[in-house]
Amino acid sequence: MTLETIATWLIQYRYPIVFPLAVLEGPIVMTLGGFLLKLGYFSFWPLYITLMVGDLLADVIWYAVGYWGGRALILKYGHWVNISEELFEKTAAAFHRHQNKVLFLSKITMGLGFALVILITAGAVRIPFRKYLIFNAVGQMAWTGILMSVGYFFGKLYLVVNEGLRVAAIAAFVVIVIAAIAGVSRALRKRDLRNAF
Repeated sequence: MTLETIATWLIQYRYPIVFPLAVLEGPIVMTLGGFLLKLGYFSFWPLYITLMVGDLLADVIWYAVGYWGGRALILKYGHWVNISEELFEKTAAAFHRHQNKVLFLSKITMGLGFALVILITAGAVRIPFRKYLIFNAVGQMAWTGILMSVGYFFGKLYLVVNEGLRVAAIAAFVVIVIAAIAGVSRALRKRDLRNAF
């Protein structure tokens, strides 16, 4: 699914299409949503709430995958990727020690693989669902606002950029956002892995 396709669907179908797209590609849709908000295609509160609920539903789905299948799959097939039962138990203990920080910060790396592992691991190590949901919801409020703001700010710049430069500006914006998120994700992953053991 290309960026142009997502943008076209968002403009054409607006709120009904935002929810499933937020479940599938939350960070991209949040940023595009902020951009389209600036261009006048959406109203803030309905868009913000729809994006938040959609992305939280994705978190719940990944928690369920971990809760009902993650541990069994890890223990059965983990040896193929050098994950022993002992390593899994150590990881689970480290996760429980730092769960509040890990759950909250995982929203920052959403969409880059690291957060997905955390969401599944939370279910696999039986983090209480209520706590999981509360921390994800708090992180989600901030994360949705941040990404919508990035898109909104870019929308403001887009309106004043010369027509001929708009395609280049959009491409540069997408590259900068992806690079920034990847850099933050890499730094957090290294720090959390050092602190876990």
